[in-house]
Amino acid sequence: MKKAITIIIGVLALSMSIFHIYSGGIKLFPALQQRSIHMGFAFSLIFLTYPLLKKEQKNEIQTNILKVSSWIINIILAMVSLYVGYYIMNNHLTIPMELLSPSFNTLCVGVIVILLTLEVTRRALGWALPILSILALIYAFIGDRLPLLIQHTGFTFEEVVTQVGLSGEGVFGVPLGVSATYVVLFVIFGSMLEKSGGGNLFMDLSMGLVGHFRGGAAKISVISSSLFASISGSQVANVVTTGVLTIPLMKRGGYKSSYAGATEAVASTGGILLPPVMGAVAFLMADFLQVSYAKVALAAIIPALLYYISVFITVDLKAGKEGLKPIKKEEKIDLKKLVLSKGHLLLPILVLILLLLVFQYTATKSAFWATVSIPIICLIRKETRMNFKDIGVALINGAKLSLVVVSACACAGIVIGVINMTGMGLRFSSVLLQLSSGNLLLLAVLTAIASIIMGMGLPPVASYIVLAVLAAPAMTELGVSPMGAHLFIFYFGALSGITPPVALAAYAASAISGANPHKIGFTACRIGLVAFVIPFMFIYGPALILEASILNIVIAFLSAILGVFALSIALEGFLMQKINWMSRALLLVGSLLLMHVGVVTDVIGILVIAVIIGFEYMKFKSSTNSSKLNFL
Repeated sequence: MKKAITIIIGVLALSMSIFHIYSGGIKLFPALQQRSIHMGFAFSLIFLTYPLLKKEQKNEIQTNILKVSSWIINIILAMVSLYVGYYIMNNHLTIPMELLSPSFNTLCVGVIVILLTLEVTRRALGWALPILSILALIYAFIGDRLPLLIQHTGFTFEEVVTQVGLSGEGVFGVPLGVSATYVVLFVIFGSMLEKSGGGNLFMDLSMGLVGHFRGGAAKISVISSSLFASISGSQVANVVTTGVLTIPLMKRGGYKSSYAGATEAVASTGGILLPPVMGAVAFLMADFLQVSYAKVALAAIIPALLYYISVFITVDLKAGKEGLKPIKKEEKIDLKKLVLSKGHLLLPILVLILLLLVFQYTATKSAFWATVSIPIICLIRKETRMNFKDIGVALINGAKLSLVVVSACACAGIVIGVINMTGMGLRFSSVLLQLSSGNLLLLAVLTAIASIIMGMGLPPVASYIVLAVLAAPAMTELGVSPMGAHLFIFYFGALSGITPPVALAAYAASAISGANPHKIGFTACRIGLVAFVIPFMFIYGPALILEASILNIVIAFLSAILGVFALSIALEGFLMQKINWMSRALLLVGSLLLMHVGVVTDVIGILVIAVIIGFEYMKFKSSTNSSKLNFL
């Protein structure tokens, strides 16, 4: 039985990947048809791969009965998912015309779609998003009887079902459309790249680049995790993939277990802020803002670089403070030999970037050709060649890795459908504006808190979708650019991965490092504290998201780097040696002045930082000379 199910899962996953590669690069399908096929494959796979219940009964007979019952239920639900997907695909032209006056069959299909969506999301993501969706549905049905502040005009059962379950404003709306059109292709690309040996190359490349510096183990984690997570698009997946190697390496290098786990969690979280994939949010953002994907990716580059610069500086200062050494000589990588033997595995990423940003191909075409290029490029060297089995496994894994995103996008569609039909989005934005009294800083703080709270229970994709409708309009109302507002909520939704008490990335790192997950979470917040400031920097200084002249962008970037450097020193309390609280306070002031947009504040900030760094350097030289004299 189990073997048969495994074969069925493999066939479905392989078919799903082949369909999306075909539709992405060869034949474009109508929107509802594409999304229904996508839903049918993904939902059936979730029912067959995720258990009905997390815990099983202790009694052996009860356990066996439960297992058999679960398999029967799973198979039935998988078949229903495939049938519903086929039904909608086959009737994709007539269903939109029935939304105002649905037939009994259409109404039944709408109800089944909603129920299936709630169940697959419960299995793949837990209860948080399904509960939010159920509350949204309850609000749609009884909102006309609620207090005036949150009241709506009222809707019939048929209106709610068709709007949420079948229209392009609900489950089959923009989020699922982006998942079906873009996300799966990029996840397949990442899976194929990993199977080709690209993931190991990232690790070896990082070891060759920074392993010989002080605290090299932590720097390897920062660089390898940024490279891998930028493709995988998942904090937790990245932690458990690269963390298995980097966390023990950091512990051997002298870092405490909690610090090693925290460094990996921070580095992995930053990966979804770094183009090209950005946890699939880049494609959603492009659709929401009605701009090209390339524009979103370019806007995200400088903030992502600042994030990793700050983390890199922080772990370097920590290494200096603790007197940590580079990795052991026998663990070092010959960079030249590595590039000559495996450097060609980086070419698919170059192909993707060139197609997206230089030749201006669509995201689907770029992902299609970049994926196709991987097995071809692997032919360059015998040891990296992929056979048909390797390609098949990569395609199957790619489909499986996309399932969490599919369920999140589909279920978030329920919430978005209710928000759109009730007008709750505009009402929520008005409440935020009233609470902030029109003050942008207060509004930004409230939005950041809401984003972190929302992100604690939801993956970044789902939290972004909800907040893009609820919170982003309020920020644009106060003059923030749409790109800045959407990146702002995305950043804080992603940072919830390291923010206690939930901190999923910290929990994943805890399983490997053996340290307390809450301690890892709080340490990760301290390491990545600058990341919590960066979103405020680009809503006040849009040059950091490329919304200014080239000169202003360069100046803003350089001043931000200096500000990030000073803030990291102030937080760690170390430069060339430990520094006192007065120097730390002045460096903190100087860094905040640089992060505020304005010529005067920039000049004052630079002067303050320069004076303190000069003073600390002279103090260090003086103490070094004194030590030499004492030694003599």
